[in-house]
Amino acid sequence: MKWATSILIFCVAVLIGLGMVMLYSASMAMETNKSEMGAQLLLSQFHWFLGGLICCVAAASMDYRRLKRVSPWLLGFSVLLLALVFAPVIGPSIKGAHRWVCLPGLPHFQSSELAKLALILFLAAYGDRYQRLMDGFKKGLAIPGPVIALVLGLIFIEPDRGCTILLAAVCGVMMIVAGARLTYLLPPLALLMVGMALSFLHDPMRMRRIMAWLHPEQNQGGAGYQGREAMIALGSGGWTGLGLGNGRQKLGFVPEHHTDFIFSIMGEELGLVVTMSVVLLFLALTICGVFIARRSSDAFGLLLSTGLTFMIGFQAFINMGVVTSMLPNKGMPLPFISYGGSNLVLMLIALGLLLSVSRFATETVKQKSSNPFEVALDAPPSHA
Repeated sequence: MKWATSILIFCVAVLIGLGMVMLYSASMAMETNKSEMGAQLLLSQFHWFLGGLICCVAAASMDYRRLKRVSPWLLGFSVLLLALVFAPVIGPSIKGAHRWVCLPGLPHFQSSELAKLALILFLAAYGDRYQRLMDGFKKGLAIPGPVIALVLGLIFIEPDRGCTILLAAVCGVMMIVAGARLTYLLPPLALLMVGMALSFLHDPMRMRRIMAWLHPEQNQGGAGYQGREAMIALGSGGWTGLGLGNGRQKLGFVPEHHTDFIFSIMGEELGLVVTMSVVLLFLALTICGVFIARRSSDAFGLLLSTGLTFMIGFQAFINMGVVTSMLPNKGMPLPFISYGGSNLVLMLIALGLLLSVSRFATETVKQKSSNPFEVALDAPPSHA
């Protein structure tokens, strides 16, 4: 278990360090364009990192099993915050979406980030309590299904389709691991897919993104512009890149180059060697998370580690898939690297909880021997 936690911490440290370096490079370009105040972007991210690091250490130091009792209350609070984003003053509309909570005296944060953690904790506690009954319809779908639907529905109407798909995938994996039957999960999945398809058909902006993804040559100057410029950035970097700070696509060509598309700037300045290393780091992080989940001491730890690991892995896959044009354009930050305080804090809390689960995991599991004549070494001597 020690090797898994060591690799996990190493991967996260490298990703955060690389993210700070790339954010510094991006902020210098933004200073040139006079759209931001240069290093202020990096300083803001560093402040969020310090807050997230404190939360990470606190989560790693505590007994994760104490979160069972507070998981319903945390979920209720997150649902309240999801509803508050539609309040005129508390949740202002930014770029046509209500995703941020703006309370007086506090920095802006996305309520959906807390909802991810709250729903994962709730499903882990629920699966731990009813693990013997999860194969039934009532405990396996009728009770947790409406809770999942409520959270996903509130995120969906913000609107944030990408986060909805991400969280739905994570919940599906957790339900399968908890023991729910696929025959019960497939109808809600089909309903979700139909609902998504209908929403895309009635959403001109997202339909343009999908059509630009399907026919990039015909949409190079419209909805496909961002993806095209990102691919140019990745192709310009070659194997070793143009050098840190020498990227050209960040000079107004790639929109959101410091957040959702920072992976393309990384490829342009540091090359294919670094971008592939980032992919391997996320792969190693996912493997370590799965190993911690398999070694957990109880079902709650198993489900919690599974949910957190796949949340990080799926989000990284979606972001890199969008940047490389494998997936339609969808704004989603790259974990530990992209600019965004709410997501960075959530990811560091997830890391702390994974470390907490590993602290209480059993290193060895005694297995019953199939040899009926074998005597256990610690068995008391017979006095017969």
